Amino acid sequence: MNVHVSSCYNCNKISIWVYDSMLWPAATAAPEPNIDLPVDVRADYDEAGLVLNTSPRSAAALLRQAVQRLCAYLGEKGKNIDADIAALVQKGLDKRIQQALDVVRVVGNNAVHPGQIDLKDDRATAEKLFGLVNLIADTLISQPKHIEAMFNDLPEGAKQAIEKRDAPKQIEDKSGEPA
Repeated sequence: MNVHVSSCYNCNKISIWVYDSMLWPAATAAPEPNIDLPVDVRADYDEAGLVLNTSPRSAAALLRQAVQRLCAYLGEKGKNIDADIAALVQKGLDKRIQQALDVVRVVGNNAVHPGQIDLKDDRATAEKLFGLVNLIADTLISQPKHIEAMFNDLPEGAKQAIEKRDAPKQIEDKSGEPA
């Protein structure tokens, strides 16, 4: 039958092969997820990677769900992805990240609902969505996290000088006294 069971030399876990294809554990075809993705977002991302080869439509729908969960993680309600993106825009979200969110939203919606985008055999479009989810996470989670960590490592005196520099200035009246 050409079915083989093997044990990994590295982790000692079992894998099942038919001919030259590994059936178990299921291999993902997606790029590695951003390390800072929240657990629930990562679960949707990983599941999308597992179904990418067999159903790009399913992968796109799962990535849309991941973005909706990501919006909730970013402080939005998580009930309506379009409203969540609009709220993030109102808070100053960069237009490029808004566009990335909307691409995943629209393509993911059309994967489930009849629309103009047909992903039945369009793996390439679904693959690009993984990159967008990682880009969004990098911009909205990873970069701020890294900058904050580096800023927190500055000497206390430098942080106080920065705080003083950026404090609102008091307006003085003509006599030189604070107004």
